[in-house]
Amino acid sequence: MIEANRVTINDKVPELGTKVLAGDVVKVDGFDIAPISADKSDRIYIAYNKPIGITCTTEKHVRGNIIDAIGHKKRIFPIGRLDKPSEGLIFLTSDGDIVNKILRAENAHDKEYIVTVDKPISERFIERMSRGVPILGTITKPCIVRVKSRFEFTIILTQGLNRQIRRMCEYLDYEVKTLKRSRIMNVGLGSLKPGQWRELTASEMADINQAVQGSSKTAINTAQPKQTTSNMTELEELSASINNADDKSKSKTKRSTAAKKSSSKQREGWPYNSHKTKG
Repeated sequence: MIEANRVTINDKVPELGTKVLAGDVVKVDGFDIAPISADKSDRIYIAYNKPIGITCTTEKHVRGNIIDAIGHKKRIFPIGRLDKPSEGLIFLTSDGDIVNKILRAENAHDKEYIVTVDKPISERFIERMSRGVPILGTITKPCIVRVKSRFEFTIILTQGLNRQIRRMCEYLDYEVKTLKRSRIMNVGLGSLKPGQWRELTASEMADINQAVQGSSKTAINTAQPKQTTSNMTELEELSASINNADDKSKSKTKRSTAAKKSSSKQREGWPYNSHKTKG
């Protein structure tokens, strides 16, 4: 638009890269462009229950993109992403400042998921998921994992590696069948059905803004760096150490099977151990 001489600043055609200062009058095709509201009252913040099959991209040529799916009249974009085969809560906004603040990894904002897997959940699986597993050249941060039913668990993450939960489960020889994000920070899905969205409330936005108050507006590079041979060796050694500890634990368990059988009837807190079957 600037190259086509459709934009003016103080009634003069600007060069590319010209900065707009407070008090400048900007016009496009002769019409005034209003400055952004200082209190951000003109910005959009919504919560959307993304259905399976919707892609978190603003590229309109992508079939099933999230922008077309929502059909908002104003220009918005997603904060973060959810994989196409996943569903659940995601924020969208027109406020670029808050996007970078929320996405900064060091803010460690909670994101809770409900996950269904392909086989019964074992106590070892929950313990390993909780303390971290090696994926993508790193060890995942400790997280909160709770069993929900025989094939279902909840997990609260404070990081967002690519396809993290699916990769963690795959490392432990489990396959994710369904994955739904139920909460981001202080905002839950509530009664939102797949495909529905609502505006975030003033109270929710106040909590979010307070949580990101100390965060920089500048985005950081969250891509995983390529690992050197030495780094990979350390990672493999750590992984082997974890596996060896598990093997030793298994061996010890076998030697004390009789004792554990006698006490298992009185044990509480693990109703869904895949090694315990009726009959």
